[in-house]
Amino acid sequence: MKKILIAAVILLLGAGYAVGNYFVDFALRRGDDLSPPKACANIADPSLKAPPIPDFPAEDWTLESFDGLKLHAKRFTPAEPTNRWAILVHGYGRDGTFAYDYADEYLKRGWNVLVPDLRAAGESQGEFITMGALESRDVFDWSEKILTKQPDAKIILHGVSMGAATVMMTAALAPKNLCAVVEDCGYTSAYDMFTAQLNKIFGLPEYPVMPCANNVCKIKTSVKISDAAPLAIVDKITVPILFIHGDEDGLVPFDMMGKLYDKATAPKEKFIVAGAGHADAKRKDPAAYFDKVFTFLEGSL
Repeated sequence: MKKILIAAVILLLGAGYAVGNYFVDFALRRGDDLSPPKACANIADPSLKAPPIPDFPAEDWTLESFDGLKLHAKRFTPAEPTNRWAILVHGYGRDGTFAYDYADEYLKRGWNVLVPDLRAAGESQGEFITMGALESRDVFDWSEKILTKQPDAKIILHGVSMGAATVMMTAALAPKNLCAVVEDCGYTSAYDMFTAQLNKIFGLPEYPVMPCANNVCKIKTSVKISDAAPLAIVDKITVPILFIHGDEDGLVPFDMMGKLYDKATAPKEKFIVAGAGHADAKRKDPAAYFDKVFTFLEGSL
């Protein structure tokens, strides 16, 4: 009887690992051809093309991450020298080139811009996306690199979707010379966001898939999916935060912004874009979007 019980436990553990492993690879593993995770086809618009590169001087920067990955970023220089810097952080299944339209606007307004390829994206190394848990540490290191180039830099972080979750978690690490954060449609928790998508894409409940995936993610990446949880740290951010969200977001529920905003204790503002879907606030009304962003930033520097 004891042997049967042990065999049953082993069988259940094996099945749980198999389920979790499938989900982690489906949702977080970069393709062998460096393509985004397979889940990206279900979550992100595959027809969306990256905008053209800004017509400003650019150079490639590299950085070794804390865990030995070679990371890449594009640094853009505005027409006139300035100590204002924006780190622009892309979303899930994308790379830095998808932030080039944001970069162009910052450059036209006289900001230095750094656009990283997050780990496992673009020209940066890495096998797995971690939804902001490790990416936030990488963005922190990029801010440190800026300070080696310009010690008096005034730095802001602006991220969209997973990039928004990343910059919130970065800000909670208190980078030096950080002045403000713009988070556009970030989630409260990657675990909760994936739980909703699991039901939408596969018609499956949270249990047992998500707990299994959470534990397998820890084994494969050193962090759990649930570690990417801006709601757990947003009250640790001390610089001003602008929360942006479309009220028709079908991926990151609109009410997640309210939860993040309510818990934030730093100076804060919100900008709700009526009729905008996920990561669509800028496209819906670019003039209103950037007017709000730069008015907010001017008051934060």
